[in-house]
Amino acid sequence: MKIKILLCLLFIFAFSTVSLAQSVKITPRKVTYTRPKPMADFKKTFTVNYPKVKAATNALSKKIEASISFGKNFNFKVKDEMGEYQWLEEADYDVGYNKNGILSIYLSMSGTAAYPASIGKTVVVNLKTGNQIKPADVFTNLVGLAKEIKKKQQAEIKQANEDYKKDSETSDFDASEYFNDADFKVENLEGFAVSESGVIFIYDYGFPHVIQALQPTGNYSVTWAELKPFIKRGGLLEQFVR
Repeated sequence: MKIKILLCLLFIFAFSTVSLAQSVKITPRKVTYTRPKPMADFKKTFTVNYPKVKAATNALSKKIEASISFGKNFNFKVKDEMGEYQWLEEADYDVGYNKNGILSIYLSMSGTAAYPASIGKTVVVNLKTGNQIKPADVFTNLVGLAKEIKKKQQAEIKQANEDYKKDSETSDFDASEYFNDADFKVENLEGFAVSESGVIFIYDYGFPHVIQALQPTGNYSVTWAELKPFIKRGGLLEQFVR
């Protein structure tokens, strides 16, 4: 009887560990910092909303936190913002996907220099290892995949040009300066996010701040069915295309 109970407990523990590995608990820890010598009234403080992770173990929690930290992904240091360089106003995050052993999270930072601006990055993490997932970890034939995404990019550019002409306020706008250089390549696969329906690849056309409102989203959604030929066997995304 004792052996059966012990086996039952071991099974429950193993099942619980696997379940915890499928997702993690993320809670916000918002910290407001006060600059000792602000350059302007609105520069007195800045806020960082840290994503705090609770995984199966403390070691894994810390590893995941490191992978999705503002420091690692934006080379951000609080002490740098306390001196003469005073750009940041807010750093925040948004969880897009957190299940099946995968965390997809969007990190953003906004601030003001000559004009207001923001930067963002999507990070995808393997919840079993705590490591960031790179395209080569989950995709195969990266050159072929990039070509398929480029087709979506070309369709977006064509639609954008048509939309500009339809609007009287933008009918004379010529985006060729930016679109002629738009070329989705293998290195652009680094910017991707995981969703329920597939993967979203992200591209920045680089429009300047004054006309950024006219920039296409550069978000290319690819369904699991479309991705099947490019999913790496044994990779973490294979579970979606079996």
